[in-house]
Amino acid sequence: MAASGKLDTHQKALNLNLDPSKFGSFAEIGAGQEVARWFLAVGAASGTVAKTISAYDKEVSDDLYGPGVRYVSKERLEAMLDSEWNQLLKQLQKTRGPQTRFFSFVDTISARNYAGTNEPHGWVGLRFQLQPGGQPNDILLHINMRDPSNLQQQEAIGILGVNLIHAAFHQMQRKESFLQGLAEDLENRIEMDYVEVRGVDFAAWDRGSLLLLLVQMGLAEAVCFPAQGAPVPPSEVLYKKPLILAPGFFEHVDSTHAAIHEQLLNAAIQQFREEFPGTKSPSGFFCIPAMPLGPNQPSPESSSLLSRIEALCARGGSVLVFREPELYGMTTFVNRYTKEPVRFSAGLSLLIRAFEYRYSKVGSFLEVLSRLFAQNVRLYAYPMTAKDLKEAMENLSATNWEWNETNGWVSANQLRLRSPAGHLYEYILASNFLVPMKAPLAQTADA
Repeated sequence: MAASGKLDTHQKALNLNLDPSKFGSFAEIGAGQEVARWFLAVGAASGTVAKTISAYDKEVSDDLYGPGVRYVSKERLEAMLDSEWNQLLKQLQKTRGPQTRFFSFVDTISARNYAGTNEPHGWVGLRFQLQPGGQPNDILLHINMRDPSNLQQQEAIGILGVNLIHAAFHQMQRKESFLQGLAEDLENRIEMDYVEVRGVDFAAWDRGSLLLLLVQMGLAEAVCFPAQGAPVPPSEVLYKKPLILAPGFFEHVDSTHAAIHEQLLNAAIQQFREEFPGTKSPSGFFCIPAMPLGPNQPSPESSSLLSRIEALCARGGSVLVFREPELYGMTTFVNRYTKEPVRFSAGLSLLIRAFEYRYSKVGSFLEVLSRLFAQNVRLYAYPMTAKDLKEAMENLSATNWEWNETNGWVSANQLRLRSPAGHLYEYILASNFLVPMKAPLAQTADA
């Protein structure tokens, strides 16, 4: 056991092996058999391991789990779970069923390839019983592997698999303790950006709050709530697509503000079509941070975040929930998955907030701007009414700004910031990194 009293991977695997009530199978594709290896290496494996298999060849995999096009996918993972579970019960239910809590662990992984050209990720699943003869529960995870080498990624998968099986049987009291158990000894090595749980023993666990916990606990950079259908990993909606990102806190969920938020996103999509005529339409997302902007501000409650997400999705908007509020972090994240143009759509209040707070975590404000506007990224600045702009300035205690207005509206090119920061503002405006948008025909409040 580790000195701190926390069980290490070796001890977790050994404890499971020494518990005669747990027995299961392992099917691993794409990163060796690192999970099964732990149980085989620590001793007493016959107490836990019914079978291990690694169907690397596609024809072999298709014969076992049915034909498929995407071998690293949720659909393939579910086929593996069904097949392995059914075989386990068929062979062992009569002889071991009354005294055994069965489980099947499966994964399908795309680890770092030899050339280092792929985005390492994978799907991990567990089906298990908490009581002998009980109804099975499922846990499905999508992961991104952050280690630089294939060997390190295999090692991390092994630790994650042991953590998952151990947490399912021993750390189900609270969602937080369960997720913490999954992530032990894996800091900065594996990102979990999707989790789904099923079964009677998860009846009280809300899917939305579980996904939010991934970002709130620092296990994921972002999670996705599509406008239509169930949540998916962000990679599935961002991959190779042009994007419109509309960041904000979206604290008002009434119908009036919802219409404004919708207009903010739709206006940016139209602006994109004018900038890139004849190209495919961009995918649009509202972007909500799960953490506060300033160090002394409270983090938003999960219930508040879920209310905002539901309100935005109800108007047909997909939502990305990011761990951090800085726009440059969002740029870095989406550039993992796409080289197509990325455009932010932001109200003037958010733009002003960026200049006031300076996003100073990573160094100078110049460094922040270079990260934000990397790789074909621009910011569409949505105008505000002069009345709302004045109120926003007061709320932000921003005293270094002046502006002109046209018909009661203020656009980005009518704003002026005192030097020296004003020179930066003029530069990004003149360089077309910051693109002023036209005021809408009908007067509305700002988002």
